[in-house]
Amino acid sequence: MLNSVYTDCENRMKNAVKVLQDDYKTIRAGRATPSLLDKISVDYYGANTPLKQLSNISAPEPRLLVIQPWDKNAVSDIEKAILKSDLGLTPNTDGNIIRLNIPHLTEERRLQLTKMVSQKAEDAKVAIRNVRRDANDEVKLLENENEISEENSRRALENIQELTDKYIKEVDKVLKSKQDEIMEV
Repeated sequence: MLNSVYTDCENRMKNAVKVLQDDYKTIRAGRATPSLLDKISVDYYGANTPLKQLSNISAPEPRLLVIQPWDKNAVSDIEKAILKSDLGLTPNTDGNIIRLNIPHLTEERRLQLTKMVSQKAEDAKVAIRNVRRDANDEVKLLENENEISEENSRRALENIQELTDKYIKEVDKVLKSKQDEIMEV
């Protein structure tokens, strides 16, 4: 019984950290990475299609993304989707290939991004604490229904707290890494 509570708790906490890491991949930190375009969908023949399914995306230089659509007719649709996105990038097209120049970040923009990633990290910590609360409630319910002893319940609550501390530290580590990446000039 307690093993399923631990497993569920740990999986949900891992998922909170993974969601945070995925969110961080789409935040522009002054370097060109194809993952910046992961959340862009293109209206392709009436269907919303992820950009990475329509083209090859590469970063040949630190400040340049190159998008090579497999269907040359999709170039204008891809351009529109990039312009509509919240990335703030302007595509340059030569008819077949789209180039995105990634500008240097200003100090003000770096501070804004740092605040934003800190808020996302705090949201992940709240999610982890909510998972802890749910797991603690399950353990207390098992104790109240006399399915586990008071001693086992106390030990289970301590183990859940250790898991929580572990994943909160993981979030802090991911946050520190992203902040360092943003502040790097």
